[in-house]
Amino acid sequence: MRTDQVDFGVLGTVTAERAGGPLALKGPRHRAVLARLIVARRRVVPVARLVADLWDEPPPTAVGSVRTFVNDLRRALEPHRPPRTPARLLVTDGPGYALRAETEAVDAWRFETAVETAGQEEPARAARRLREALELWRGPAYAEFADEEWCGGERARLAELRLRAVEQRAEALLAGGRAAEAVPDLDAHLTGHPWREEGWRLLALALYRTGRQGDALAVLRRARATLADQLGLDPGPALRRLEAGILAQDPALDAERTAAAARVWSRAAKAYDRTVAAGARARLESTVGLLRTLAVTGSGGLAAAREHRLAAITAAEESGDPELTARVIGAYDVPAIWTRSDDPADARRVVEAAERALARMPATPAQDTAGCRLLATVALESRGTRSAPAAEAAAGAERLARRLDDPALLAFALNGVFMQSCTRAGLAPRRDALGTELVALATRHGLVTYEVLGHLIRVQARAGLADLTTADAHAEAADRLADRHELPLVRVFTDGYRALRLAATRHPERAEAAYRKVDRLLDGPGMPGVRAGLLPLALLCLRLAGRPYGIRAALDPAADWGPYLPWIRPGLALAADDEKTAREALRALPEPPADLVQEALWCVVAAAALELGDRQALRRCQDRLRPAAGQLAGAGSGLLTAGPVDVWLTAIEEALR
Repeated sequence: MRTDQVDFGVLGTVTAERAGGPLALKGPRHRAVLARLIVARRRVVPVARLVADLWDEPPPTAVGSVRTFVNDLRRALEPHRPPRTPARLLVTDGPGYALRAETEAVDAWRFETAVETAGQEEPARAARRLREALELWRGPAYAEFADEEWCGGERARLAELRLRAVEQRAEALLAGGRAAEAVPDLDAHLTGHPWREEGWRLLALALYRTGRQGDALAVLRRARATLADQLGLDPGPALRRLEAGILAQDPALDAERTAAAARVWSRAAKAYDRTVAAGARARLESTVGLLRTLAVTGSGGLAAAREHRLAAITAAEESGDPELTARVIGAYDVPAIWTRSDDPADARRVVEAAERALARMPATPAQDTAGCRLLATVALESRGTRSAPAAEAAAGAERLARRLDDPALLAFALNGVFMQSCTRAGLAPRRDALGTELVALATRHGLVTYEVLGHLIRVQARAGLADLTTADAHAEAADRLADRHELPLVRVFTDGYRALRLAATRHPERAEAAYRKVDRLLDGPGMPGVRAGLLPLALLCLRLAGRPYGIRAALDPAADWGPYLPWIRPGLALAADDEKTAREALRALPEPPADLVQEALWCVVAAAALELGDRQALRRCQDRLRPAAGQLAGAGSGLLTAGPVDVWLTAIEEALR
């Protein structure tokens, strides 16, 4: 850490320090400006927004006062900056100001980084890192601004992340065989937060592993009573399974069993290293099998698998053997449910390698299986692109797989067809048919991960068709399979669906809490294609559902919209009362990617066009949304919805009349 760096604290009262000494921040509104800029996370906060946040009824001098506060803060933060030279920390940018602090300079940002990093480390190091992260807290986040609306969401998010960090540390202690150390902190944790089911589960498990079976069962009974009295809820499936496991003294609950499995893995790996020569083809091909397993384990396994997969493909291509390359590329048949790539650049490299292998493969019937896998890979990795060659590859893979009568190959090919089934809005019935076939095929032939995929596809499709009862059944089926076969990433999508369900059935406060929980689940698995921009888009759609003219109030200008920003820009301009920029942004809009949220994005665009009365943009939205008439906009994603498409079409038609 640099000695001239200013360190900011928000995990308690708002502070600023240099070299351990506090900086004078003057009055409460100076501190409020600083806190508001930290909440924005390096993004620009317009002066108009600062005025609205600082005063309920702004005085005529409010804008000038904000500038004075900023100048005072600059003098405190950069006292040695020469006159008339631009500020480097608290900068002016366009219509407002931004605090360009480094991640390590803000305690809340360091806390988040530590929590995220801990999820990818071995237990002892993770427990230590989380303890250090929790020690950063001096009190409630942004303590002196507890009643301010502008930091309410950030305070709630950080508070929830802190609770999750306590539980994550307990998980690390349990995984490291230190169950007794986890008990006191979990007891204190639940005293203050008795609705935390995961806390109850961890405490009961920690007690059981320290030989206190009776105390563990007593904790579970206390959890049942607490949840019933305070929330009117029965314990969830995780608590029910743990109770049954304790009563049955299930060996799976014993830490020794995990240690034994680790020993078996270690011995097998050493034997493999002794018997399979380094650089051998068998080693390269078996590595892909390991990566396939790693990709569905959670805890960063998917990101690691993606990284090493490219290295394996490169090594195979360097061998000069197109058949080996085809096998290495095609063996990574990890089921995919989200139609936006986690890493588009890597995906392009995989597609290019697959196309090179296809061009060099001999055209013989014996190579049909490898060719089918390569075509399916092209279709899968070209998700969201509206690529005609990718659609042809999907169709070709399906034809080959059906002719070869290979169930596993057909499941892989159908996954590619699914990825190419989002070329326009309203295609939920087509995806529902794909999901139905996948469930039946995978059930008959024991293809567990594809059975889960089929259920998740049907969750999405039935939600899009407003058939929530059937979607519920498929979400429960996916959860049962995931629990039985240790597939933790499934929970992201089933919990996401349940948040969508709350949104669709008009429970906005519960839906918002559920969406924030899903965002936390996405902290560590390595799925940026899902997570980037998802939470703000889901919350925007939640606020717009049934209210097509509400975009100014529904938007959060400080949110990180990720890849969805181009379709949010018209609304952001409206929220800033800049209709000229909003119209220009509407006219310049590209088509959304061919993914599962395009209907929701068209509704967001329609909301801006309705505010402006822009007939050209309205006709474009009407044309794109009309094929989805009768469906729930965006619910085919299984994660968010902007409400019935018919509501949007009616509003557009009335505006055009």
